[in-house]
Amino acid sequence: SHGTRLFGVSHAIDFVGVDAQGRSAPRRWRSVLSPEPSETFVGFGQPILAPVAGAVFETHDGQPDHAGRRSQLTLLPYMLGQAARVRAGVDAVAGNRVVIAVAARGPFVVLAHLRRGSLSVSVGDQVSIGQRVGACGNSGNSTEPHLHVQVSDTTDWPRAVGVPLTFQRPGGGTWVPAESEIVVVPDSVDSSGGQSRSS
Repeated sequence: SHGTRLFGVSHAIDFVGVDAQGRSAPRRWRSVLSPEPSETFVGFGQPILAPVAGAVFETHDGQPDHAGRRSQLTLLPYMLGQAARVRAGVDAVAGNRVVIAVAARGPFVVLAHLRRGSLSVSVGDQVSIGQRVGACGNSGNSTEPHLHVQVSDTTDWPRAVGVPLTFQRPGGGTWVPAESEIVVVPDSVDSSGGQSRSS
């Protein structure tokens, strides 16, 4: 989890796109000394697919995609702004997002930190599993491009409670990815055969 219950994130999982060496972006001197353009990261712009069927209950777009930050030196100023983002509310924290209602009264699946301008669904749309809803971005409270997935009991975000979630294995059964586990996306879901690291 994210170490907090705020905005219902108590059971959230982040998926970071990585290359064959498990890196989210090539290591360069700039990685240590300064923020990096989001476009240099493997996950940035990759399609985000609906993990459940349901109705689009909420969307938010227009938040900028930040530069990526991977070293302690570049993370320090970002961390100092954390409290201000939380005070600004869910839009500043979740960034661009799609929220899918599994049933009329929830639960609600949140796909957050999407790329600005990438949302391909609107409130009220019915989505099916595997349908594209947007693209991976670096909006909101995000240090590098990734997908934040959570399930909440409500979209009244100050009062939302996180709901535990599991994923179906392609061969059957369910599991929750472990910290830093590499998750390979089956070719039947993503023709690029991509992979991501959970955090």
